Amino acid sequence: MTETDSSAKHYRALLQSVGEDPDREGLRGTPERAAAALQYLTRGYRQSLDEIVNDAIFESDNDQMVIVKDIEVYSLCEHHILPFIGKCHIAYLPAGRVLGLSKLARIADMYARRLQIQENLTDQIAGAVESITGARGVGVIIEAKHLCMMMRGAHKQNSVMKTSTMLGGFRTDHRTRAEFLTLVGD
Repeated sequence: MTETDSSAKHYRALLQSVGEDPDREGLRGTPERAAAALQYLTRGYRQSLDEIVNDAIFESDNDQMVIVKDIEVYSLCEHHILPFIGKCHIAYLPAGRVLGLSKLARIADMYARRLQIQENLTDQIAGAVESITGARGVGVIIEAKHLCMMMRGAHKQNSVMKTSTMLGGFRTDHRTRAEFLTLVGD
């Protein structure tokens, strides 16, 4: 039995537990679709940093800040398994090596595609960028809306959570941090 088959059985039982008939026309196939969707939404567990980066690290004399902003992130809150959706800004200070541009977005996506809390997601992205590039500093900011706060609980539709992780020069040099915050518009 595959993971998807096992998950589909659980989704079927879940539908029954809320009083639904998984065999009614609108729900036929839903357990299988939901199981496949969950596998896709949590694919970060089946990826590694080395696989994502795929040797796209290049020697460079650039020692100025590199920033990629407004990277979309989609994750599932580990407390309620409800989505949180937002954007991620990543910056680093190269130390002889730069990372292929798309790899920053792929790193963010890999960690986001796991059951998460935003605070840990921010730290994981920063730590990965630091370890893979050997950067002199890394800054990561995530701004996200959490459906667990919007659809249930507090019912606050316009709340946005912001988290940041600053490593190396972004933590120790207030000018570097200020430049990053200005450039991402924070």
